[in-house]
Amino acid sequence: MLPMKEPDKAWRSIKSQWKKDAEAVGEDYSTLAIGSYAVIDGLIRDEKNPSLFCLSEGDRSHAVCQVSRIMMSKYPAPTLRARFTTLSPVYELGIVGLAQYAQIMVALFSGIVWLSRDTLSGNHIRFFLKSPGDAQFFTALRIESALSPFSKFTIDGSLIECSMREAETAEVDEMAKAMA
Repeated sequence: MLPMKEPDKAWRSIKSQWKKDAEAVGEDYSTLAIGSYAVIDGLIRDEKNPSLFCLSEGDRSHAVCQVSRIMMSKYPAPTLRARFTTLSPVYELGIVGLAQYAQIMVALFSGIVWLSRDTLSGNHIRFFLKSPGDAQFFTALRIESALSPFSKFTIDGSLIECSMREAETAEVDEMAKAMA
């Protein structure tokens, strides 16, 4: 999961790859692009800070989404918000099976968790799934376990909200220091 350097150029390259994928199975790319890619096209035009990240393996791009670090009133520390997930047509059109689709969605979420621990430093995550049906791929993470990296993990509709266990402890320690 890496930030898109030169987002306009990177997005053009990704769309070119995805166009070939769609046309290889007889899909009209122009109608696919109108709905599926319009949000990313709009974010690319917002030169201020589109915060676009790409999940790639080698030269193959699997997904693009916006990841932003925000403050929310319900959390005392930064939250990572991942939304506007756009997948390659091989997943959107069912060219690959459900298992591969699930694997990409889980890899994308794992990338967001990694970003929260490293590059973007967020103690909480709000990950917007493509649909409520995708929640099935994450239900095991709801199980409370001392080994889980999450102190809280909920799925409501197509929204996953979670808090990182170590981060939550650090927040409590910081608040206690501030009060002392």
